[in-house]
Amino acid sequence: MTLDPRSGCPIATTLDYIGDRWTLVIVRDLLNGKKRYSEFLESPERITTNVLADRLSKLERSGLAEKSLYQARPKRFEYQLTAMGKDLLPILHAMCRWGNAHVPDTWEPPQSFMSL
Repeated sequence: MTLDPRSGCPIATTLDYIGDRWTLVIVRDLLNGKKRYSEFLESPERITTNVLADRLSKLERSGLAEKSLYQARPKRFEYQLTAMGKDLLPILHAMCRWGNAHVPDTWEPPQSFMSL
C-alpha cells in the first residue's frame, strides 16, 4: 500500500512519505539495527510512544517497513526496512554530510553507518 501523494512532484511526493520530524530518525535507527519498539524509545531524540506508534504504522502503510511477530503473548513486533526503505540510505548519508558541513556542533556519524 502506498500513501496518497498530493501532487506528481517527486520532492513533494517524497516528503509525503518521509517529510516529518521523526520518520527519517526511525529509518536511521532501523538501518543501524534497531528492530523493537523499546529500542526506538532509547534513541537520544526521545520520541514519545504515541508518535513512535504512529510513525511505525505510517512506515508500514507506505511500504517502507514491515513488521513481524516475535512474541505472541503479549503480541510484540519487530520492524525492518523493505527494499524501498533501504533505498533511503543515500538520502540519510547526504543529510549527514550537509548537517556536518553547515550546522555547528552536529555529531559526526559513525563510519559504520556512513559505509553502509
